[in-house]
Amino acid sequence: MNQYIERVLNATKAKNANEPEFLQTVEEVLTSLEPVINAHPEYEKAALLERMVEPERVIEFRVTWEDDNHEWHVNRGYRVQYNAALGPYKGGIRFDPSVNLSIIKFLGFEQTFKDAMTGLPIGGAKGGSDFDPRGRSDAEVMRFCQAFITELYRHIGQDIDCPAGDLGCGGREIGYMYGQYRRIVGAAEMGALSGKAVSTGGSLMRPEATGYGAVYYLMEVLKHDGTDLKGKRIAISGYGNVGWGIMQKVAELGGKVTYFAGPDGYIHDPDGVDTKEKLDYILEMRAKDPMHCAPYAEKFGCEFVPGQKCWGVKDVDVYMPSATQNDVNLEWAEKIAASGVKYYIEVANMPTTNDALALLRAQKHMVVAPSKAVNAGGVSVSELEMAQNAERLYWSAEEVDEKLKGIMKNIYNASVEVAERYGLGYDLVAGANLVGFQKVADAMMAQGIF
Repeated sequence: MNQYIERVLNATKAKNANEPEFLQTVEEVLTSLEPVINAHPEYEKAALLERMVEPERVIEFRVTWEDDNHEWHVNRGYRVQYNAALGPYKGGIRFDPSVNLSIIKFLGFEQTFKDAMTGLPIGGAKGGSDFDPRGRSDAEVMRFCQAFITELYRHIGQDIDCPAGDLGCGGREIGYMYGQYRRIVGAAEMGALSGKAVSTGGSLMRPEATGYGAVYYLMEVLKHDGTDLKGKRIAISGYGNVGWGIMQKVAELGGKVTYFAGPDGYIHDPDGVDTKEKLDYILEMRAKDPMHCAPYAEKFGCEFVPGQKCWGVKDVDVYMPSATQNDVNLEWAEKIAASGVKYYIEVANMPTTNDALALLRAQKHMVVAPSKAVNAGGVSVSELEMAQNAERLYWSAEEVDEKLKGIMKNIYNASVEVAERYGLGYDLVAGANLVGFQKVADAMMAQGIF
């Protein structure tokens, strides 16, 4: 390993020893940067890597809210504004009991390179809270969101930082936060948050954007091999907005999602989730009880395997982990490799542990694509929402979809081109890291050291 990379990586591990998720993503990115670091010795003199692994700002705050029984609760809120070299901070807000500083820093670090790959003028950030919206009434969610943004509002704005949704934070939550933000600042500053309802400045196609974008990226991978989605069988994990978007777009393009997993086990539907009835039922099912997908099997008479994941099944062509981080560990990766499946397309943020990712990348029969490229569709449409807000215009779904297709195609092409330029062959993981890093590095160097 390049000595400069090794030194920065060791120092980062020593300073952040209690943040495993953050260290995981830093190691995954930095260890793939050797070609560009060797080509630019000036980066070491400018302490570029040391600056890049440190967020520009970490905001941590208390969120106090009242439940329906008039009992008070205290949660912890975060916003990590990681890097604004390319534009205003941009990244989602996650509401989940698992949220801590390590997870928000890992997401912010990944977001910086993901946003850079889109070619849009946005920097990287992430935020969230350990609040769990599941099982809470609408009024409780509203009060929490209002309390959360009452603390965060002073750090965001359409030219500063534009948060969006993420796990546990959808259009409802964004709407409550935007409403409170608007009341506090006294202005209809629609570009301050994205993922809003269309009636309050949101963009058409935003809920589906991450899933659609992932499928558009997959189409480019398949095109490289002289094939397309028609007849392809796909296994995914998760059936939230991302998974649902994948199911819908895959069915539209002639493929079918035949496996999907939830917290309670996985579904095997050989016919695929390919009808409006099935897609609508998934929306209904997750609205009632997002922790259980078993009712789908009961409704449509297909197989449900409790307590298991679908990684390792052999009767599919593509795996797309789309749930959450570290869903695929080394044990599951070994089963995936042994299955003979050719395409492993990450969708969730960092869904694969580093040792599992290394094993899958070493398989000569497999094509592995990284989440920071594949799932960039969501933030891309979020930025397109900001652009519509700035122009005081609404674009049609067709206009948004066409722009999304172009962005995902450009991300894929740039990753392939850079990997080949540095003699790495068809390495989509390294290519994505190098593209994102180079764009941020160029901007940081051009703006001077501070």
